[in-house]
Amino acid sequence: MKIKTKLNLGVGLLFLMIIILSLVAAFYIFSIKKDTENILKANYNTLEYSRNMLLSLDEINMNEEKAIIIFETNITKQIANITEAGEDKATYNLEKNFDFLKKNRTDEALKSQIRQDIFEIMKLNMNAIKQKSDIAKHTAETANFWIAVTGTLCFLIAFNLLVNLPNNIANPIKELTDSIKQIANKNYSQRVNFMNHNEFGDLAKSFNTMAEKLQEYNNSNLYKLSFEKKRLETLINNMHDPIIGLDNQGLILFANDEALKIIGLKSEDVMGKLVTTLALTNDLMKTLVIKDLSNEKQKSLPMKIFADGKESYFEKETINITIKPTGEDQIIDIGNVIILRNITVFKELDFAKTNFIATVSHELKTPISSIKLSLQLLEKAETGNINEDQKQLIESIKDDSQRLLKITGELLELSQLETGNIKLNIEKSNPYEIINYATEAVKVQAEQKQIELVIETEQNLPDIKGDSEKTAWVLINFLTNAITYSTENSKIIVKLKNENNQVVFQVIDTGKGIDSRYKTKIFDKYFQVPGSQKSGTGLGLAISKEFIEAQNGTIGLESELGLGSTFYFKLGTV
Repeated sequence: MKIKTKLNLGVGLLFLMIIILSLVAAFYIFSIKKDTENILKANYNTLEYSRNMLLSLDEINMNEEKAIIIFETNITKQIANITEAGEDKATYNLEKNFDFLKKNRTDEALKSQIRQDIFEIMKLNMNAIKQKSDIAKHTAETANFWIAVTGTLCFLIAFNLLVNLPNNIANPIKELTDSIKQIANKNYSQRVNFMNHNEFGDLAKSFNTMAEKLQEYNNSNLYKLSFEKKRLETLINNMHDPIIGLDNQGLILFANDEALKIIGLKSEDVMGKLVTTLALTNDLMKTLVIKDLSNEKQKSLPMKIFADGKESYFEKETINITIKPTGEDQIIDIGNVIILRNITVFKELDFAKTNFIATVSHELKTPISSIKLSLQLLEKAETGNINEDQKQLIESIKDDSQRLLKITGELLELSQLETGNIKLNIEKSNPYEIINYATEAVKVQAEQKQIELVIETEQNLPDIKGDSEKTAWVLINFLTNAITYSTENSKIIVKLKNENNQVVFQVIDTGKGIDSRYKTKIFDKYFQVPGSQKSGTGLGLAISKEFIEAQNGTIGLESELGLGSTFYFKLGTV
């Protein structure tokens, strides 16, 4: 029998029994209710009328008119509520005797007869109540019996469904799930055997057919997989960059010939070995696997490795490999690939560029200084009088010489930074002295544009730990830029404050500000904000960044277009 048919029959039968149970219960409840209402209406009301008539009969001597009215009202109600055999005769006698009493109200014998009539009516109704109560009791017992029978049948059917139906459905599903797991683990010989001719039997046939086809497909593709593996290995070995593959446990899965060459080990000494084990005896492997999270700048520097008979430079890139298995939602980590990109050629070109810049800058600095000295001599009266046009030419030559001297100075500083020849004099320095020195250095430049320099400092700031000369150079560069890009008759604020055990230097201007697109690039070498009309090399901020970070400080920018900019740096306290 089909599972669907079983479910329909079982649930349908249970539903039918519930309906029958409900109908039986409703029928007998209605019968009991009818019997109860009949007792109340037919008998209990008569007893109430009789009681009222007895009370009025007792009070007839005290309040005759009221008692007669009450008696007549209740006897009228009784006449309308005659339901039992013999009750009509007793009621008729009562009515007749009461009419006699109204004519002779002092007749005690007549009163006694009326009481007997009333008691007769009450007796008839009491007997009727007992009979009807017995009938209601019998109805209730019958109702209990049939409700119990119907409820038992419902329970048996429900219990049978509860015991058998879940197993009939769950057991085949569990067996099928286990088989599917075997197939997922590439055990394509797994089969499901259901003898039932139902939906599960059809499902088992389809599953077994699928497993057979998967087994056939797997056998037919082993050669293709092997061929593709060989092709990938050949591709990796022919790459010029060293490549090492690791699984998620740190086992080395593959390493191309270039990687083996720089490691200095053979393939059989590397494959299948833990990279942490090799790192104990191989310095290069130790360098590759150790993560120095405390020094991000050091991590970004290229690795210097002796390879091909010379010092070579490599950039390390670690790629985390993740996959999402077919049919699953969760991504799992399967390993890492370490790639060493050979940048030796670019590094050699960079060295050549740096040496060229240093040489040119050094050679230019001397003649520029001579030009400035000659201009100073020309301005003296001893050399002779000069007219206004000559004065303008001299001023123009002086500005150009100053600009060239600044450019050559920045290029020299840059070359020293790139070659690592920059030397810092780290010592205890007074931040107030640094800020005063810097503002004095740019005072004349600010006065030429009628710009007000406002110094705002907190009191009793601690000394900083840094190079006062380099720090002052950075602050002067900030101020020079602020003056250059500020309008005339404006204001530049220089702030000094303590923040989280660091002294913060801020230069706040009211210039046009810097677009948010360029905030991350403003400290890059040779970068200038597009659209800027001011001349320069784009090196000042890059050198400032190097100076501050070399002192373990931080540098940054806060700016909003049209509202000015705030350049700042933070240095640690002593």
